[in-house]
Amino acid sequence: MRRLSSLKGANQFLRRNRKWPSSPYKTKWHQTFCAEQAMRTLKDAVKTAVEPLRHGSNQHLLQNPAEPNLVTTLEDSFSAYNCEPTPNAYHFIIQSLCETLQFHLIPPVLNHIRSVEKFETPEYILSDLIEFYGDCNKIEDAVGLFLDIPKFRCVPSVCSLNALLSVLCRSRDHLKMVPQILLKSQQMNIRIDESTFRILIGALCQLRKVNYAIDILNRMMSDGFTVDGRICSLILSSFCGQRNFSNVEVLGLMEELRKMGFSPGLVDYANVMKYLVKNRRGNDALDVLNQMKVGGIKPDTVCYTMVLSGVIAEEDYEKAEELFDEMLVLGLVPDVYTYNVYIDGLCKQNKLEAAVEIVACMKELGCRPNDATYVMIVERSCKVGELNRARRLVREIGVKSFRLMLQIYMLLLEGFSGNGKITEACDLVDELLVKSSQFECITVDEILCSLCKRRLFSKVPDLLELIVRKGIIPGAMTWEALIDDCGSEINLLESSLLELVNSTQVK
Repeated sequence: MRRLSSLKGANQFLRRNRKWPSSPYKTKWHQTFCAEQAMRTLKDAVKTAVEPLRHGSNQHLLQNPAEPNLVTTLEDSFSAYNCEPTPNAYHFIIQSLCETLQFHLIPPVLNHIRSVEKFETPEYILSDLIEFYGDCNKIEDAVGLFLDIPKFRCVPSVCSLNALLSVLCRSRDHLKMVPQILLKSQQMNIRIDESTFRILIGALCQLRKVNYAIDILNRMMSDGFTVDGRICSLILSSFCGQRNFSNVEVLGLMEELRKMGFSPGLVDYANVMKYLVKNRRGNDALDVLNQMKVGGIKPDTVCYTMVLSGVIAEEDYEKAEELFDEMLVLGLVPDVYTYNVYIDGLCKQNKLEAAVEIVACMKELGCRPNDATYVMIVERSCKVGELNRARRLVREIGVKSFRLMLQIYMLLLEGFSGNGKITEACDLVDELLVKSSQFECITVDEILCSLCKRRLFSKVPDLLELIVRKGIIPGAMTWEALIDDCGSEINLLESSLLELVNSTQVK
């Protein structure tokens, strides 16, 4: 009965109005379908018109000297499906022009949106264009577009303001325009938020104006804004990145931020400890490490390594041992840099046997020592006169890198020659010549200069002869060292070099 009554009502409507109650071609799904089809047609048409411009096809420009009118293309695409152009369609056209760097074609599109269309322009279309202008260093266009946002039937917000501020804060010259833009934004009824302050503070930190950044942070707090952890971290890291602040000021800033409600993280503590260690305040860095643990943050290997190096720099070796043991108890695995710092502390205490044992433990635990590990032990051994121990260590190492071998042998040469053991130093040179099967010019210059500085002139002609036979020409550094350092022995060296030149010419 209901069905018959509904049909009867429809028949009466048809008799009275001669049409269906609702057209099947004007429903929402049909409008959406038409808009999608029009958008697909527009993309194909724009691709055909813009693709030659993307690749800079001169032949296409000669065949089609007229520039493409994308606004007309858009209107034709949507009128073919009997629907109105959408904001996304204009956004697509603007993006296509931005990708092809066709700046002169963007203003006509904007004028059409402002003068012809009736829809409320979404703000993201204009903010994206502002960022694009900034990427292409068209600052005046970006500022002008921001000021004209109300003309596009769009209510400006902090999003477009932040887009413009991000553009202006990239350069020191354009940063001068920021106060004027902030005043204009106030007239445009734009309310700034934490994100705006973050942009301004980040720009000041990049310009090393940390004091001004702290003033803005204090003004944020007085205006009732909540503490932004990212802003506090940025200020703290920038503060620690400068050298004109004392350790007391850094620790005071960290305490002041903590009173504001900021909870420092692992990176924040690491920045503070790194600053203190650089300024040879290892015990203060140790206190910060303890505060970090009290705050419930577990330090990592990098934090322990930094504090360990700071404590060793202050020659507090007892605390260094406790710190290294604590690190192992907590289950942290030392890396090669941690071991190098610990070995450096042992070497400074002249505990060379213990340093060598640590190297052996590193190998057993799968932590491969690097070049700095061996150079550290050899250098300390030479300084304390343990030359034979250093030489035994070199044999045990089995150096495969020629660069490392050269560096170690230079240390041994300095140690033997400094202790008056010239014969042993000459033996080292012979041993180095045997092991160095492949030469580079820079390494040759280093060897010869080292010999000249150590007054081992008798070995210079032999080494030069071996070098010349290998077809390698010493650099200018070698000849300058020979002239500057030879002094009274220049005649002997000159005769040796002449014999070398004559023998090579005969061969």
